[in-house]
Amino acid sequence: MGTIVWIIFVIATVIPMLKLLPHFGINKYWAAACVIPLGVLVLLWVMAMKLQELERR
Repeated sequence: MGTIVWIIFVIATVIPMLKLLPHFGINKYWAAACVIPLGVLVLLWVMAMKLQELERR
């Protein structure tokens, strides 16, 4: 049961990341980091830093 929930979570995070990462100038293949739970947090942190950088321009 836990494995099914984990697979659903991975799918629910990888698909949006595939679409969002190129807008932040990050290769879309980094969405594979969503397989690791902390990978999602790291990607969100990197995206927030890039967004701050884009807002300064």
